Amino acid sequence: MRFLAIGDVVGKPGRKCLEKILPKLINAYDYDLIIANGENAAGGKGITEKIFYELKDMGIDILTGGNHIWDNKEVYSFIDRERSLIRPLNYPPETTPGHGWAVVERRGIRIAVLNLMGRIFMETVDCPFRAVDKALIELKNQASVIIVDMHAEATSEKQAMGWYLNGKVSAVLGTHSHVQTADERILPGKTAYITDLGMVGLYDSILGVDREGPLKRFLTQLPHKLEISKGREVFNAVEVEINNDNGEALTIKRLFEVT
Repeated sequence: MRFLAIGDVVGKPGRKCLEKILPKLINAYDYDLIIANGENAAGGKGITEKIFYELKDMGIDILTGGNHIWDNKEVYSFIDRERSLIRPLNYPPETTPGHGWAVVERRGIRIAVLNLMGRIFMETVDCPFRAVDKALIELKNQASVIIVDMHAEATSEKQAMGWYLNGKVSAVLGTHSHVQTADERILPGKTAYITDLGMVGLYDSILGVDREGPLKRFLTQLPHKLEISKGREVFNAVEVEINNDNGEALTIKRLFEVT
């Protein structure tokens, strides 16, 4: 099987970019599964139900989240019932709406997509390593392919998760930084890994938003509004091929296109 994992979709430019590029990729490769991180899809701040369905209609099967999944409060009204929108598993389970993983079946293969969030320079959440240990026990008889979105700030924490899950899951794919890394590889245990998928959004920007706001923040140390306008767009993703028989990763290929 082959799946496509897309970096953080940032605002309207990110959605427009997907409209242009995704149909061509789907026609060329007929992916078994398409995943994207959607926590910034609505104006760079969270996701709405309308945008959730818009992305689903483009062919995205599962949308993952992160620390910004709650930025648009509308998400509380639909995240419980929409199992293909997942949030980090290691939020406190007793008080957090939504689900930390989704399981789908493609061509007789059951695939689990699991969302984790790091703790370095991030909000206080439960330990992602202990959370994934518990999840793997529950998923043992539910899926033969397990894909992990590790949403974290620190590259060290993402790499640590990659090595921790080496040989236990099919892929560990980092998100959050909006900057695609060039370290895609197959780890010795046949787990596909990349530190960060990157983003889909404004190319001539600072992490997908107009440059002026972030620059003023850095220069003045005062809050300034962050806006997203128009311009060239970038598409970041990886393609991963998985052995159907044992869930081992065979190849990982990084995609980078500016439109």
